Amino acid sequence: MTTQRDRMFGGWIMQLIDKADLSREESRQAFFQILKNETSEMQQGAFLAALTAKGETEGEVAGAWEAICQLDTHTVSIEGDAPVVENSGTGMDTFKTFNISTAASIIAATGGIRMARHGARAITSVCGTVDMAESLGVDVECSVQMVADSIDRANIGLFNGMSPQIHPNALGRILSKICFGSTLNIAASLANPALPKRAVRGVYAREMVGPVARVMRAIGYERAVVLYGGIDQSNKGMDEASVSGTTHCAELSPDGSIREFRFEPTDFGLGMYNPEELSPSADIGTEARRFATLMAGEGANARTDAAILNAGLIYYVADKSDNITDGVTEAGNALKNGKAYKALEGWVSTQNSDPVQGLRTLHALS
Repeated sequence: MTTQRDRMFGGWIMQLIDKADLSREESRQAFFQILKNETSEMQQGAFLAALTAKGETEGEVAGAWEAICQLDTHTVSIEGDAPVVENSGTGMDTFKTFNISTAASIIAATGGIRMARHGARAITSVCGTVDMAESLGVDVECSVQMVADSIDRANIGLFNGMSPQIHPNALGRILSKICFGSTLNIAASLANPALPKRAVRGVYAREMVGPVARVMRAIGYERAVVLYGGIDQSNKGMDEASVSGTTHCAELSPDGSIREFRFEPTDFGLGMYNPEELSPSADIGTEARRFATLMAGEGANARTDAAILNAGLIYYVADKSDNITDGVTEAGNALKNGKAYKALEGWVSTQNSDPVQGLRTLHALS
């Protein structure tokens, strides 16, 4: 039987189909119903598709984020004065790469930057952030407190965005059933249990760069770079800074201003590469071995430069460098002198209910 609540939800869908925006509060209420499964899955899918097709406003994404944080996120406090930084992507990008953001976060951790990662298992890619961390020996089914302790002690931790220990009610159910980029991907990736105020964030479409930066400002971020990496002579792209084309960015500054800019990898002395050199292996075991090799400073040039470029942006956002060029230099030194692999060992041994087994898994990849 159709209820008043269903009719209201259907009205929001029609509003979106007519290209009319929802208020932040209407969006929050709609996502409350989705997360609580109070309307049919058919209506839930229609709502997400209609909102994506219209194009999300900052208020609509902020409303979704509020609903996720209030209903479906175990939050945690990270002690200390140093800023907590995240580098996550929305996923659903059109070109799949190896886990560049994971590599970049480990490199950043060597510089004393506290990385609060928030990722998921693969939905449309070969291996997601959580899959890779697990293959390296990290405990990805742990509590939020263990992740917080890892951030405190090893400068890096990963919240599994599809684990009931992190998001106990609905996100895993919904995200595992949709295979297109939606408002929920953006809002869910922002629902980091550590509530960081600084970030390097990748998005799945160039037109989302500015809007997501405005969303982040609306929900309390102080400093961020939002980016979309293009691939030359292609309509495909990645939610990472690109070494295969132009990267389009929006930078949120502490005064609330947002500036948009773009760059090429050659601007920082890095190479321009065929994107296929960034593609992941079809087998997660092979990919984990390649990743460990990269962290040991012995990776292929394309992967090395991609990791360094993305880590350099984290150094910049964390105020560990005055500009992106200096950040890239710092990141390159960390990767090439062996510090990154030591940081990876520290992460595996700290975010783990069985550190000995975790390190055994990592060392078997060498």
